[in-house]
Amino acid sequence: MNFLKQRADIFFSVTLVALDATLTGVAFYVAYLLRLQSEYQNISPTFTTYWGMMLVQIASILMTFFFYRLYHRHRVLSHIDEFYLVFGATSVGAIVSIALISFIYKNALDYPRLMMVYAWLLTIIFVAVGRIAHARIRWWLQARGWGQQTLLIIGTGDVARAMLHRIRQSPGLGYKVAGFVSNDKKGIASILGVPVLGGVKDISKIIEEHHVDEVIIAVPEATHQEILSIIANCERERVAIKVFPDVFQIMATEVSIDDLNGMPLLSVRDVALRGWRLSIKRGMDVIVSAAVLVLISPLMLLIALLIKLDSPGAVFYIQERMGLDGKPFQMIKFRSMRVDAEAGKEAGWTTPNDNRRTRLGAFIRRFSIDELPQFINVLLGDMSLVGPRPERPVFVNQFKQSIPRYMERHREKAGLTGWAQINGLRGDTSIVERTKYDLWYIENWSLLLDLKIILRTAIKVFFDKSAY
Repeated sequence: MNFLKQRADIFFSVTLVALDATLTGVAFYVAYLLRLQSEYQNISPTFTTYWGMMLVQIASILMTFFFYRLYHRHRVLSHIDEFYLVFGATSVGAIVSIALISFIYKNALDYPRLMMVYAWLLTIIFVAVGRIAHARIRWWLQARGWGQQTLLIIGTGDVARAMLHRIRQSPGLGYKVAGFVSNDKKGIASILGVPVLGGVKDISKIIEEHHVDEVIIAVPEATHQEILSIIANCERERVAIKVFPDVFQIMATEVSIDDLNGMPLLSVRDVALRGWRLSIKRGMDVIVSAAVLVLISPLMLLIALLIKLDSPGAVFYIQERMGLDGKPFQMIKFRSMRVDAEAGKEAGWTTPNDNRRTRLGAFIRRFSIDELPQFINVLLGDMSLVGPRPERPVFVNQFKQSIPRYMERHREKAGLTGWAQINGLRGDTSIVERTKYDLWYIENWSLLLDLKIILRTAIKVFFDKSAY
C-alpha cells in the first residue's frame, strides 16, 4: 500500500515537471513565431538557431520552480495562489535565463529581447493553465482513491469534528480518515460514522495497524506537555504530523520568527492598516466602486423595476449597521423581503427557505444581487470593497460581551466582501470563527490579498450555497 502511495506521489511530481518543461518550451516557440510576425518581413532566422536558448530557458524555469517549492505537495493551494506563485517564480526564472543567455552567447547570436518578453508572458499563462488542469486531474484521481493518504485525527472535540467535515467536503484532497484517537476518558465509539480507535496511549499501535500516513493533532486545549507526548508517540512510526494550534489570541496578528542570540522567539505585532496603506485602499475603493456603479446602472434600474412589480414597498432596504470605530451608518440593499418581514419580531438572520422573502427576493439573494447598492456605501466612504462584514448594533452589543477581541474587527471599515465570507462563513454561521478570520484579515492586509478576495468573491457568487 505504501509503495502504491509513493508511486502516485512520484507520478504526480514527474508529470508536473514534464508539463512545466513542455509548456515552457511551447511558450518559447510561440514567442519565436510572434517575434517573426512583428520584426521580420523577408529574412527570418530558423528556430534551430534558438534551440540552445530554449533549453536554458526551460532549465532556468524548472530550477526556479524547485527553489520556490512548486514541486512540493500542496493539498489546499487555491488556483489564485497557484497563479501568484507561478507569476513570481517565472519572473525570477526569466531574469535568470536572460542572465545566463547573455553570458553564454554574448555577441555570438542576435539577442532576441522582444522574444524573451513574449516568452516570459506566455510561460506564465501556459504554465498556470497547465498546472490548474494538472491539479484538477490530480484531485479527480485522489477523490477516487488513487494516491490517497490515510489520516488519523487525534481528538474527539469540536475541532476534530470540524476537521472531518472539511475533509468530507473536499475528497480531492486525497485523505481517507482511518479514525479518531480519544484524548479523554469518555467512551465514544464513533464520531459521524468514523470509529474512535483508542486512546492516546494506543497511538503507535493504531498507526501501525491502519497504515497511517499522516496525523493531525486537533486538541487545541491540550497542554504543552501533552502535545509533546502525542508527537513523541507518533514519531516512533515515522508519520507526517500536523498540529491545529490554540492561537485565538495571536492568530490574527503577523507572527514572525526572531531569535535572541540563537534562541528562537515568536515575534507577534500589530500591523493594522494605517498611513499610506489606507490611502491606497481608499483609492482602490473609489475607482472600482465608481466604475462598477457606472457599468451596472442599467442592471440596477432593471432590478428596481422588477422589485416594484413583484411586491408592494420601497425598492431599497436601508438598515443601520456598525462600521469603522463602532460608528453606525446606513447600509443600502435592494429589498428582498416583504415590507412587514420584521414586524413584531426580534432581529435575526435569514435562514434557508425563509418565508419572509419575496419571489424575486429569493433569486437576488441567491446571487447576492441585493447587495449591489452597497457600492454606493463604498463610494461614500461608509464601507470598503473588502473588510469585515458589518453587523447590526443589536448583534454587536451581544457579541462584544461574549467573544474576545470582537470589537477589534471594527478597527477597519466594514466590507462588501471579506476573508470570512469567501471561506464560507456568512449568514447563520459561527460568529467566533468569523471573528477569527476578520481579525486575521485586518492584521495581515495587503493589496494582493484584497485583489485575491475580490476575485474569489466574483467566482464564488455563482456557486455559494450559503447565500439565501
